[in-house]
Amino acid sequence: MDKRRELLLDIGKLLLTVTAATILGKFFTKAGFQEANIVVIYILNVLLVARFTHGYYFGIASSIISLLSFNYFFSAPYYTLSVYDSSYLVTFVIMLITALITSALTTKEKLLTQEAMEKGNENQMLYQLANNLSDASDIESILKVTIESVGRLLRTDIGCIYIGKSGTIYFQQIEGELVRQKAENYDEIEKSLVRLKTQYRKSARAYEYPIRGQGRLLAVLKINGSLSEEELKGKSRLLHAIIENVSLALERIEIMTEQIQDRQKIEKERDRANLLRSISHDLRTPLSGIMGTSEMLMDMTDKQDRRYCLIQGIYQDADWLKSLVENVLNLTRLRDGEVLIQKEPEAIEEIIGCAVAHVEKAFPDREIDVQIPEEFHLVPMDARLMEQVITNLLDNAVKHTKPDEKIQVAVSYTRAEVIVTVRDEGEGIASCDAPNIFQMFYTSKTRSSDIKKGIGLGLAICETVIKAHGGTICGQNRQDHQGAEFIFRLPFS
Repeated sequence: MDKRRELLLDIGKLLLTVTAATILGKFFTKAGFQEANIVVIYILNVLLVARFTHGYYFGIASSIISLLSFNYFFSAPYYTLSVYDSSYLVTFVIMLITALITSALTTKEKLLTQEAMEKGNENQMLYQLANNLSDASDIESILKVTIESVGRLLRTDIGCIYIGKSGTIYFQQIEGELVRQKAENYDEIEKSLVRLKTQYRKSARAYEYPIRGQGRLLAVLKINGSLSEEELKGKSRLLHAIIENVSLALERIEIMTEQIQDRQKIEKERDRANLLRSISHDLRTPLSGIMGTSEMLMDMTDKQDRRYCLIQGIYQDADWLKSLVENVLNLTRLRDGEVLIQKEPEAIEEIIGCAVAHVEKAFPDREIDVQIPEEFHLVPMDARLMEQVITNLLDNAVKHTKPDEKIQVAVSYTRAEVIVTVRDEGEGIASCDAPNIFQMFYTSKTRSSDIKKGIGLGLAICETVIKAHGGTICGQNRQDHQGAEFIFRLPFS
């Protein structure tokens, strides 16, 4: 309807200006002006038609109609299209050429002016959009700015769906008002638009434009389906520029959010490490005193005395607490880079012997089987840290086995490395625990009620120390018997 109305309005302008030029020409004739002045009036008419109508066609039509009007009203014989004087033919040709050139130049100048104004408006809109997007501090603000900008450009209702890692946000413009819609599952839309080869997808009620980031779909821009595809094509360049700006803004917010979360996680981890370190330092001194006193009392008490078992229990619990404290201190220092690995050629058999002696002292009712090959190698390692690794693995085996179940430490060599295996005959590793056993503060969710509770640092320390030595460690269920086995490897070089 708008185009038809525009066409009728341009035809009216054409007829009105030609009629006005003819009336003015009649007035000039009565006033005694020459025919050249009337020709100028008609050329002016052509210029006005070309300036105030749309397209080249009305300028050309105005040139021809002006020529015919001049011939009909102002050249003999009057009120006919015949010509008596052949010199008028030259006048007509020059008049027509002049009118056509004037029309073409005027129309071209008008179109160039309109194009320049449109580009200026587009640049102004993009500049304003960029400013608004840079001021946006969250995803919702970006969606609102996007909807308002595209809605103002296309003069229709717009919707925008953000498909984020943490959820979906959907805003819809309804009769000029922004409304947050119910967040639904847009997996199907996402899958279809990821594979989309064209600029948009036409659905029953909307045009869906994907807003893509680095390697994934960020959002979907929904434009009212009542808009014609010709109108969209006319604005496609600007629409594409808006989508690119929105994509950059969404990625900026996502990166900022991830950085904030990472920073908070690092600060939280640092605060936790500082707290653990502080508590561990405060606990270590009194625990050493408790252990020393209880050990003295054990030496002074007969083993048949019922008080001996009580004192022994105090010593064992204090020793268990001290091992936890040492684990906390060592792990925080290793993670913070405060402990340097000082490798020296060491005999792994001696380190295993020290670790076994420590565990058997804490648990005198437990016997640990040690299998060592006849061949002998010196392995570069930090003896103090490696002793703690083996102690932690043995302590872990003791926790998960009963007194009558065997614990074994086995050593073997290859050309390039030493392999140490700690086996037990306990309940084994549950499938739900297997991926997480080396994580900090992780404890089994399927432990027996009679197993002493830990805080999940022993195996984490083992992994950290072994990796710092350039080795590997793994935990798995045994194939030959019930129970678990932990295997670590250390290179000779």
